[in-house]
Amino acid sequence: MPEALPVRQIAYFVPDVRKAATEHHALYGSGPYFVAENIPLGSATHRGNPATLDHTSAYGQWGSVMVEFVQQNNSGPSAFHDMYAEGSGEGGLHHVALFVESIESTIAHYAAAGYEVAFDARMEDGFRFVFIDAVKTHGHMIELYEPTDSLVGFYGLVADKAGRFSDGLLIDISLG
Repeated sequence: MPEALPVRQIAYFVPDVRKAATEHHALYGSGPYFVAENIPLGSATHRGNPATLDHTSAYGQWGSVMVEFVQQNNSGPSAFHDMYAEGSGEGGLHHVALFVESIESTIAHYAAAGYEVAFDARMEDGFRFVFIDAVKTHGHMIELYEPTDSLVGFYGLVADKAGRFSDGLLIDISLG
C-alpha cells in the first residue's frame, strides 16, 4: 500500500485568475495571491505529443491548503482543455497537487491502476510537474511534483503571507 499523501494544493481552471482570486477572497478570506503571468515552460507533452502551454496562475492560501487559479493563454490541446472545452468559458476544479518522493515511481503506480499521464512538463529551470488523468474516477486531475527546496520555500511563503494584505490582494511575481 502506498504512503498516504496530503493534498498540498487545490487548483481551479478559470477564464481570469485575477477575477477568480478576488471573488474567492471575498467569499472565503483566502489570500493574498501571488500572480505569475505567462509561466515559461522549457518542454511539455500532452498525452505523449509535444505541446505548448502558456498559462497564468494565482497562488494563495486557503486555510491549511494552497489554492491556485489557472488560465490558459494560448489555444490548443492541454490537460485544461481535456476537462473544459477551449473557448467555452467554462471552468472549475481541475486538479489537486501532491508532493511525491519520485515522480517516475508514482507515475508507474498510477499506470498500474489504469491511470494515464495527461501532461508532463518541465519549467525552464528543470522543475518537473505531471498531471495524472483521474477525471473518470475522481472528477479531476492529480498533479505530481517532487518537493524541491524552491518549491517548498514558495509554499512556505504563500502560507506565511496568509491573511496579511499589506502588499495588496494580488501580488505580481515572476516564475521565469
